[in-house]
Amino acid sequence: MYSNNSESVRDALCFFMDEQKGHDIAFVQFPQSFDNLTKNDIYGSSMTTIYAMDFPGLDGNGGPLYIGTGCFHRRESLCGRRYSENYKFEYKESIVNQVKESASELERTGKILADCAFEEGTQWGKEMGLKYGCPVEDVITGLSIHCRGWKSVYFNPARKGFLGIAPSTLGQTLVQHKRWSEGDLQIILSKYGPLSYGVGRIKLGLQMAYCIYCFWAFNCLPTLYYSVIPSLYLLKGISLFPRITSPWFLPFAYVIITEMLSSLGEFLCFGSTLQCWWNEQRMWMFKRTTSYLFGFIDTLLNLFGVANSGFDITAKITDKDVSKRYEKDIMEFGNSSPMFIILATLAMLNLFCLVWGLERMIMNTKTRDFESFFLQVLLCGFLVIINLPIYNGLFFRKDSGRMPTSVTVKSIILAASACFLILF
Repeated sequence: MYSNNSESVRDALCFFMDEQKGHDIAFVQFPQSFDNLTKNDIYGSSMTTIYAMDFPGLDGNGGPLYIGTGCFHRRESLCGRRYSENYKFEYKESIVNQVKESASELERTGKILADCAFEEGTQWGKEMGLKYGCPVEDVITGLSIHCRGWKSVYFNPARKGFLGIAPSTLGQTLVQHKRWSEGDLQIILSKYGPLSYGVGRIKLGLQMAYCIYCFWAFNCLPTLYYSVIPSLYLLKGISLFPRITSPWFLPFAYVIITEMLSSLGEFLCFGSTLQCWWNEQRMWMFKRTTSYLFGFIDTLLNLFGVANSGFDITAKITDKDVSKRYEKDIMEFGNSSPMFIILATLAMLNLFCLVWGLERMIMNTKTRDFESFFLQVLLCGFLVIINLPIYNGLFFRKDSGRMPTSVTVKSIILAASACFLILF
């Protein structure tokens, strides 16, 4: 991350020094922006709806979350001070005392500060500074600051204040979201959860806003259900949804159409492309079925003391071939990650169910009831289409970024086994 706008400091100071509304502002948050995004943002790294819609809306409920980068903090709020109505920082009187120290004294002080044990026995990491012990220390730190009575401000200038490097492979993206979802879930289950610690301290709207992100990991459960069960029951010949001629079909159609159109409208309104929206839908499913699933499982293991959470660092260095494929919007696989095995298995499962299910419906007159299976065919077909890059990586690509043969074999065996189990 680097500064892209020399006026960012001045812009932040304008909020802090506002004589009418600036005294309760703890931090000014800029959006997280990247300088290596492709036109169609194949991995959904821009998070358009969060920074263009969610965060501006949070300004009316106490301010946006602290996202760990692109932010200016008020020292008092970060050091644990609670906001009170009589608090007022006098800038004219806060002149830093000039302390003259000898070279030996400065050297001694520097060694103390550089010591790894400098913070032991202090409030740092607990009541002061960033909170320790959470994979998303930024979010829980921002929540604790809000709960101490402070507010935050979201500022998104035309010229981005800060730029960084977005993940350029699918594996990097999934690992990053696994850490985020795991850390957010730990917050909601801890004593600092917005629904427990935040009651009476922050507005209900801000509590709900935090919960949107804290409940990310739980989304893996319904997504996995709708990615597997309707397709298997289509193969079995069991209808799960109303017939297309039934009045009960209308609520399903309404939800599907309005959700797709509203999300598409949001992307187009903020300058994104149709392909960018489609890539976001794909990553939405990939993250929920892998990153959020692993984050959910790791949180449960940590909760029962089976394993400890680690801080998964997102690698940002890639070789030339990977960079070239990224610039061409070609999805990068290249290793036998358990996440890729899940993605490939789900892709093959839906392909088998769609082909065999339609074949059985066409060839068998007893199961030829397209009206009853319309939504299941539509859902299964949607999952097959959205997984086209997976099929390409499994069977057609020859470069080093393709799916490893071991992943291909495992996914076919697992998907075929699930199909045979449901049939027999």
